[in-house]
Amino acid sequence: MTRIGYHAPHEQYAPGTLRDLAIQAEAAGFAAIKCSDHIQPWSARQGHSGHAWTWLGAAMQATSLPFGNIAAPGYRYHPAVMAQAAATLEQMFPGRFWVALGTGEALNEAMTGLPWPDKPERNARLKECFDVMHALLRGETVTHRGRITVIEGRLWSLPDTPPPLFGAAATPETARLLGGWADGLLTLGGDPANVGPVIEAFREGGGAGKPVHVQHTISWADTQDQAMANALDQWAPVAIGGEINWDIRRPSDFDLLGQFVDERHIGRSVRVSADPGLHRADLQAMADLGVDTIFVHNVGRNQDAFLDMAARELVEAAG
Repeated sequence: MTRIGYHAPHEQYAPGTLRDLAIQAEAAGFAAIKCSDHIQPWSARQGHSGHAWTWLGAAMQATSLPFGNIAAPGYRYHPAVMAQAAATLEQMFPGRFWVALGTGEALNEAMTGLPWPDKPERNARLKECFDVMHALLRGETVTHRGRITVIEGRLWSLPDTPPPLFGAAATPETARLLGGWADGLLTLGGDPANVGPVIEAFREGGGAGKPVHVQHTISWADTQDQAMANALDQWAPVAIGGEINWDIRRPSDFDLLGQFVDERHIGRSVRVSADPGLHRADLQAMADLGVDTIFVHNVGRNQDAFLDMAARELVEAAG
């Protein structure tokens, strides 16, 4: 049975508010939670970026649900430090934590001063980081000299079972690369017709039988006009498309580009509708692809109203 989860966006809410929303999401019937991991928001209007790993400890203590995080090792986070954080959460909350490893965005990673490489190089760096983290989480002592360096690294506080290391992919090409080594796949939702090819590529690349999670971005409100206004206000910069999202460094530059996104374009990244039936149909279509968990991200600031609607209309939608 596909679970319906709640996506907690650090870009849009202060950490304390986001913790309270996680508590509300559990009360509304959501079966899991995942969060983003940003040091800057996509837009100055979003206005936040709490430290995800600090927040996870507090939010997991305040709830009983499984949690996940998507983060990019090898830039802002050394992979050994990220592995230590993952091990600590899994040791404190057994069976409740997973992390998806992605190639990252310059918005979050370039401020360390490291050169920001092209996608093939980022893919290669990701694989090295995965190998280091995978070994550390299994109690090995690791020395590795390559794109990242680890000298006699070891984790001393380990969980009984290592947390899963998923791979994050937005395209079939990246998903196929992940299939042979990632413990599972995290991909983006949107139009269900675009989700299937990414999942199929992951399975063809060696991921058959491994779990698949989807982050599904929507804008729901009481009226269609308000749902569209919410999407354009909060998520227009992310709808630019292409490689731009991964390469731009400043929220102010995203805001400049967001001015060129209108109602004709926002649907590239957000399913905009006031109709819960459309959102239910999308969830069911993705569940039919064999997805394990769909994390719904409502981009509007109307989280209380969304959680009330979701409790009635969405959390039992997929099966």
